Amino acid sequence: MSEPRRPQRGRLPGPGGPRKAGAPGAAGQGSQRSQDARRPGRPAPGAARRPAARRPRPPRPPAPLRLGRPKPRLRLVSVALTLVMLAFVVRLLQVQAVDAPAYAAKAAVNRWVSHTVAADRGTITDRSGTDLATTVDAYDITADPFLFTSAQTKTTDAPAQAAELLAPIVGGDARTIAKKLATPNSRYQVIARQQSPQVWNQIKDLKRALNDKAAKTKGGVNVLAGVFSDPHTKRVYPGGDLAAGVIGFVNGEGAGGGGLEAMLNQELAGEAGRIRYAQSSGRQVPTAGVQEHPAVPGSDVQLTIDRDIQWAAQSAITAQVQKSRADRGYVIVQDTRTGEILAMANAPGYDPNDLTHASANALGNAAVQDAYEPGSVSKLMSMAAVLDQGVATPETHVTVPGTLPRADRIFHDDVDHGTWSLTLNGVLAKSSNIGTILATGQLGKTQAQANAVLYSYLKKFGIGDPTGLGFPGETRGILAKPQNWNASQQYTIPFGQGLSLNALQATSVYSTVANGGVRVEPTLIRGITGPDGRFVPSEAPKTSRVVSEKTAKTLATMLESVVGDEQGTGNKAQIAGYRVAGKTGTANRVDPVTGRYKGYTASFLGFAPADNPRVTVSCVIQNPTSGSYFGGQICGPVFKQVMEFALKSLQAAPSGTEAPHLPVEFDPSKR
Repeated sequence: MSEPRRPQRGRLPGPGGPRKAGAPGAAGQGSQRSQDARRPGRPAPGAARRPAARRPRPPRPPAPLRLGRPKPRLRLVSVALTLVMLAFVVRLLQVQAVDAPAYAAKAAVNRWVSHTVAADRGTITDRSGTDLATTVDAYDITADPFLFTSAQTKTTDAPAQAAELLAPIVGGDARTIAKKLATPNSRYQVIARQQSPQVWNQIKDLKRALNDKAAKTKGGVNVLAGVFSDPHTKRVYPGGDLAAGVIGFVNGEGAGGGGLEAMLNQELAGEAGRIRYAQSSGRQVPTAGVQEHPAVPGSDVQLTIDRDIQWAAQSAITAQVQKSRADRGYVIVQDTRTGEILAMANAPGYDPNDLTHASANALGNAAVQDAYEPGSVSKLMSMAAVLDQGVATPETHVTVPGTLPRADRIFHDDVDHGTWSLTLNGVLAKSSNIGTILATGQLGKTQAQANAVLYSYLKKFGIGDPTGLGFPGETRGILAKPQNWNASQQYTIPFGQGLSLNALQATSVYSTVANGGVRVEPTLIRGITGPDGRFVPSEAPKTSRVVSEKTAKTLATMLESVVGDEQGTGNKAQIAGYRVAGKTGTANRVDPVTGRYKGYTASFLGFAPADNPRVTVSCVIQNPTSGSYFGGQICGPVFKQVMEFALKSLQAAPSGTEAPHLPVEFDPSKR
């Protein structure tokens, strides 16, 4: 129960309020009046009222603090927090579940970068393992045009700014680079290929500086953030122009562009790999992981080329081509026993390290790509057919007139002369065209039969067929079938006009004779070392017998007369201590531009030591215009220089016997 309310202090209870027991109302009133009368300063009844001075009220005590109940407030705060958390949860579900693929794709646009990892190209070495072509580290400078758009860089001329910075470093044109950086709808552009590590380091330093500056400057932009690099390799050739015609070169894409580089591109190139990593502001994020498919390096190729002999051959032919002011020349050195090519030199040559200064006419390998009429060096095959068919011997008498009318032409020798009384050996030694026509005419009862027999030997020597190298651009020459020989060809082909071949085919003819009549298919590759480090030698070359061993030895002896006899045309090819077998050649040259005869092809082919053949050397010079144009005069010295070097390099023993002296002439009075 609540307590009864107390009357306020200083006031009497009003009518009906509580009174003291036994006190009448009037008495109460009288008592009140008497009290009022006794209060000092109070007017008597009936007196005029004066305003009384107000007494100040005492201050009220402060009302007690009444605290609100906490539960409603806690509920309100809980509801608010629940709503906030619910909003976060809904947004999180939207980002991570509903729209996750879209956001992941947007993040990947700028985050993940993929690059091709180029395989290390295989090395090309000579027969002793000396590098002729190798690779060094390099970089392709690339860019992502999307990262140069105004939306990404917050600037309108990012491609132009970046191009101005990159051009002097990579050595390119700023306008071209800017155009690549502004390529629409592209994510990959190559700015410069095969740049050195120093170039890429310079670009990285510049990117780092721009990135630091952009971080310190409000609204700063790193315009090189979209520039990257593809680790690559650069092909280098330690020997410069040494054997360039054989080795070839690689193009701007890093693939073989000529020579063995193109021929063996699949083996040398290997298999490219792939790397994918996260980047931020052009830098790789190391904690994001890397996805890599490693590259498989290319195979190493070992050639049959001897670097030292190649140098000697190239030096000799270059000097003579310059001295003769010739169009070009080539020297081939071949091992007579194995068919391996020890040297194949071209002049003029080129440096595959710097193709910008190379002549287009010098980029190939003319020793196998030029088809030319061989001239008198082809007479060896005619003599081989005559001897192997048994229609004549080296001592057979051949009366050679000064001129010989045949078909619609009159044939001459290189020098005007009266009637010569020559042996078959003398016909070869003095290089008589007329004597060769007369000798090969004995191969059949009719000229058509003789033509067919000669053709069969030319084919067995490899004329008109591929050499077996499979070299890019190699010519097989031209040799028509005998039934298609015109009236002139059936008399000119025996002495080397009216057919064409390449220098390697001609070299192989002399190696066949030196090898006892067995032709060994020429080879340039000794073997290949795969990525696993295992060396696989090349297959043994194909062999075929062309003439009998007896015929081959007889031919070798007859060729010695060309070099050793006073009347021979190859005296300048003599080498002290060695017996040398060889043949000169001077042929009318077909101008490749006009298709008409213009100038000459000078040549000398031979082998040594003649009694135990070890090396075959051929020299061919096209269109000499200064000094002599005869093969014995300008190619004989080149042959000698190269042969001497090769014999010493291979440590070939000097000849132990004197050369037999076959008769060159006969006395017609003693018939």
